[in-house]
Amino acid sequence: MDPRNTHLAEQLISYSVKLQPGEKIYIEIKGLEAMELGKEIVRAATEAGGVPFWYYNDETLSRGFINNAGKEQFEAWGQFHKTIMESVDAYIGVRGSTNPFDLADVDPDRMKWHDEAYWGQVHIPVRLQKKWCVLRYPNPAMAQLANRATEEFADFYFRVCTLDYAKMSKAMDPLAELMEKTDRVSIKGPGTDLSFSIKGLSAVKCDGGRNIPDGEVYTAPVRDSVNGVIQYNTATMRGGVKLENIRFEVKDGKIVKATCDGEESKLNEALDIDEGARYFGEFALGVNPYITKPMLDTLFDEKIGGSFHLTPGNAYETANNGNKSALHWDIVCIQTPEWGGGEIRFDDTLIRQDGLFLLPELEGLNPESLK
Repeated sequence: MDPRNTHLAEQLISYSVKLQPGEKIYIEIKGLEAMELGKEIVRAATEAGGVPFWYYNDETLSRGFINNAGKEQFEAWGQFHKTIMESVDAYIGVRGSTNPFDLADVDPDRMKWHDEAYWGQVHIPVRLQKKWCVLRYPNPAMAQLANRATEEFADFYFRVCTLDYAKMSKAMDPLAELMEKTDRVSIKGPGTDLSFSIKGLSAVKCDGGRNIPDGEVYTAPVRDSVNGVIQYNTATMRGGVKLENIRFEVKDGKIVKATCDGEESKLNEALDIDEGARYFGEFALGVNPYITKPMLDTLFDEKIGGSFHLTPGNAYETANNGNKSALHWDIVCIQTPEWGGGEIRFDDTLIRQDGLFLLPELEGLNPESLK
């Protein structure tokens, strides 16, 4: 047993979900390598006085159902899991899929039914009301996606996941306060010229209590206020397919044209899953100093220092602009110089240039201050 698994498991139980004696916790595990951490989470939860329930859900196992089930079977499957999620106090998802492309050949209708059941019935309406934390686990497949050696990648993973989140949380306070006072946001960069309002919406610090790794402050745009064009410069996965250079044209909050490199049909299928999928439910700034380049993994990529993500789909209850959808797709744009740079303004004040915060009260979020 790698002792770093023990340390991370205890951090997840005591800091991320703050499990209390008698509370029930649902632990979802994907991937055989993730079992080591899963075992330690079960132990740590039990020693904390909690009542753990665990479930193994890797794509290599689930594809037999997803590839063959009908719509009614997906609905029943979702209702079954919804009952479990409703009955617990906390949730931890450890995701270390053996092959992230195992669902690449699934029929689009079945993937839509799966997403409506897994996300639309369980994780978006129910799990988000619980204490929860989701993380990846470093395995060879994940290291390959990141183009890194397996052992070196594992060292990077544990360094990122066990950083001083309490220090980061304190440094986030001025940004969260500023966002809650801001009306207009404008973003410019290569291929991007976008504006929207965040007036009246809460700003939320992600400081190790929801995702590991963590490192973002998010809110949501006023639903109908988004106008312009956005060009994302990191790749993303959808339905087991890699999509790059996603570009949205937006009018009065709605994505009216969506293009990309790759299977463009996959992009538009996701945006057509329901009415809310073509509107945005989240706007966030990434600040993790140890994550500097994309690795085709959303939980890492959305935390890249100097990045932002503008998310098609469902809004969180904690920053609720009223948009509802079975989709919540965090797509990332990096604004550091090596990725083309860019600027973000709050009410005409330049607050970040080429990935670095300029206001004195926000400089504590720059990489040299957080490391």
